[in-house]
Amino acid sequence: MGQLMRAALSCFCGRGITAVAVVAVAVVMVALAPAPLRAEQQVPASQEQLKLSFAPVVRQVAPAVVNIYTKRVVQQQPGLSPLFSDPLFKRFFGENFGFFGMPRERIQNSLGSGVIVSGDGLIVTNYHVIRGATEIRVVLADRRELEAELVLEDERTDLSVLRIDPQGKPLPFLSFRDSDAIEVGDLVLAIGNPFGVGQTVTSGIVSALARTQAGISDYAFFIQTDAAINPGNSGGALVTLDGKLLGINTAIYSRSGGSIGIGFAIPANMVRTVVTSALHGGRVMRPWPGLVGQSLTADLAEGFGLERPGGVVVSKVYPGGPAAAAGLRRGDAIVAVDEQPVDDLQAFRFRIATRELGTTVNLDVRRDHQPLTLQLEMSRAPETPPRAATKLDGRHPLAGATAANLSPALAEELDMEGAWDGVVIVDVARGSPAYRLGFRPGDIMVAVNQVDCETVQTLKTELERPAEHWSITFSRDGRARTVEISS
Repeated sequence: MGQLMRAALSCFCGRGITAVAVVAVAVVMVALAPAPLRAEQQVPASQEQLKLSFAPVVRQVAPAVVNIYTKRVVQQQPGLSPLFSDPLFKRFFGENFGFFGMPRERIQNSLGSGVIVSGDGLIVTNYHVIRGATEIRVVLADRRELEAELVLEDERTDLSVLRIDPQGKPLPFLSFRDSDAIEVGDLVLAIGNPFGVGQTVTSGIVSALARTQAGISDYAFFIQTDAAINPGNSGGALVTLDGKLLGINTAIYSRSGGSIGIGFAIPANMVRTVVTSALHGGRVMRPWPGLVGQSLTADLAEGFGLERPGGVVVSKVYPGGPAAAAGLRRGDAIVAVDEQPVDDLQAFRFRIATRELGTTVNLDVRRDHQPLTLQLEMSRAPETPPRAATKLDGRHPLAGATAANLSPALAEELDMEGAWDGVVIVDVARGSPAYRLGFRPGDIMVAVNQVDCETVQTLKTELERPAEHWSITFSRDGRARTVEISS
């Protein structure tokens, strides 16, 4: 199997597109298609039309695509010899064999691409392009080099928003295209900075939509294209022939590290949501449906009276939440959101995440083999009870850990779907008793010495009781574990 690499698709073909191949494919499609092409889609009908070029569109959009250079400080252990890095030595003597002295810092440089989305200097790029950066610099198409300020970073969508000072000059920018209106086969162009060689334009078509199995980010719902992209293109623009931003190029599927014609872009509708959040407080606030679900497989489809697999089966509903208010029940099958089909759980999460807070969406639902439509309000996850994050100190096994009360809001923040109550460890200091005993962020504390811990205060009270033996039960990745410790 190939390896998914963080790279941004760079597509927009230069002047030398092989138009004859495009014509041949288009003619075959016309011959086989049962329905006529859209009005704006036309097959070249003369020799003159074969000389058409993408150059006018490239001239329009290329100035809005920038190069991004970052610096980050990384720790490097000094070694006596490169020989000690050999896997054979590490296998027998351990990872730290041959290392002496304190770790030393070094500066690591990396590059990527970005897209200007407003004339006052707002830029969107990938989160992985600027992750951990201590310095971010942006190089414009006119070769000006400017320092960038980080406005928002959202690891769950792999998007970040930067701002630069345009120095009184309005900047060229790209408007968003409705990514739900695109179709497989539409021509697209991508622009980026592959391998740091400078701005490069490639062309291709939309190969597939709603790719949810790429495993690149939490909100996996990608546009796939065959445009040639390579490392360094991350954060670049995928644009339509009307000069609008269709997506942010994010990754490729590759066997060697180079492009093999399978690239992925984050749809513009998701990008627009993150950019809007950057303009209103700098924090992404997503709608919360108040339910837990699973993808509706072929085995389940027959039981719901569906002709094919696809949809989300509701397995848990939060009492008093949006789903409960809409009338959703455990066992309902959600097959569409605002008439947009949802093939699996990732598609459902994407549809909800791209809606605005305060609005309402229509859900097409199957219940007892009968179709019905329910209205789901787009509201925020409540932080009830308050998290009350508390550092646990003292002479007990959890010393050095920080615990908080779980709520729907905190569960969303930690990406712990359905963990709506209880106490969770949110931080563990390295070297502390809790760290040495193996406790980690995300562990849900269940009981201490057979006493249920429903709140941080209960947990703290039980830990402060003198004891010669500790029995701590916690849940990790849905599995309960018990640790027995003697004082």
